[in-house]
Amino acid sequence: MEKWEWDNGTSPMEFLLLGMGNIPALQRPLFLLSLMIYLMCVVGNILIVVLVVADRHLHTPMYFFLGNLSSLEICYSSTILPRLLASLLTGDRTISVHGCIAQFYFFGGFTAAECYLLAMMSYDRYLAICQPLLYASLMTWKVCFQMAAGSWLMGFLIPASVTPFLAQLKFCGPEAIDHFFCDLTPLLELACSDTRKVRLVAFVFGFLDVVLPFLFTLASYMCIIAAILRIPSSVGRQKAFSTCSSHLTVVTVFYGTLIIVYMLPRTPRLRQLNKVFSFFYTVLTPLVNPLIYSLRNREVREALRKALRKSGFHPEPIAVVHYCVNKDNKVVLLPVGNFATLSSFFSSEGKFVA
Repeated sequence: MEKWEWDNGTSPMEFLLLGMGNIPALQRPLFLLSLMIYLMCVVGNILIVVLVVADRHLHTPMYFFLGNLSSLEICYSSTILPRLLASLLTGDRTISVHGCIAQFYFFGGFTAAECYLLAMMSYDRYLAICQPLLYASLMTWKVCFQMAAGSWLMGFLIPASVTPFLAQLKFCGPEAIDHFFCDLTPLLELACSDTRKVRLVAFVFGFLDVVLPFLFTLASYMCIIAAILRIPSSVGRQKAFSTCSSHLTVVTVFYGTLIIVYMLPRTPRLRQLNKVFSFFYTVLTPLVNPLIYSLRNREVREALRKALRKSGFHPEPIAVVHYCVNKDNKVVLLPVGNFATLSSFFSSEGKFVA
């Protein structure tokens, strides 16, 4: 078997990302679909960041964390989709070892940061529902900034401990990665040197990155659900649950697909299914999050309506009622759907009365 080594004396080896398959007829539809998803993801998350910054009603800890989550989702999807779009458009599916390891590092960093950020958001909801009297004193802006900064920092520190071990591996042919991005498991399958140390380090830090935040989030929501069930009125229970339902939906979708991807055996029969679930949590989840928060959250919808009204666009027709005086000097009520119709009616029927 031919063997390549990655060191300073040789040119960087290139991997071949097999992607979703090598069917030419599907490349253009996949490119258009991926491009549409990426644009919607970026625009939707940027919109949420802009709304959180611009609308003073959204200057609360919950929406501060939501703005951080949307910023993270933009970076998260940008580590994978631009490279996937380029390969679908040009047909060049090669990636250098340097580029592959860099993509793994940033992907792992953003994934870990999202796990920690979702845990911080669950803690915020726990304090709001279970400790409402202490919420304002505990969840100060200083604490919010520290929690958000800690999530980003931990997200990138932990993968940095795995990446040097991965860079020291020797790889053997075939150099084809049966995936659409550089993930850890497909990379280790190509290594011809001992991978036990890398796997051990990845397991330990994977526990700190994913399992620990997940357990913290799970414990927070167990306390939240217990507190909601103790509320005597159904209206109170519904109101309390509505404050965390969007975040709970995002957590369920993210961790559900993440667990399926990494618990699913990488057998030849299940690899395509693994790619589908990987595509869902790496590409579709950043798109779904803005939709969940905008459709299920009244404050975000109201902020969007205000922004649209300020820009001169009305998402819904406005029923305008004006008065006019007819030839008999009688006041007539005129319900009109818009100002253009109103002005044309006055020009033929009579004068406007303020």
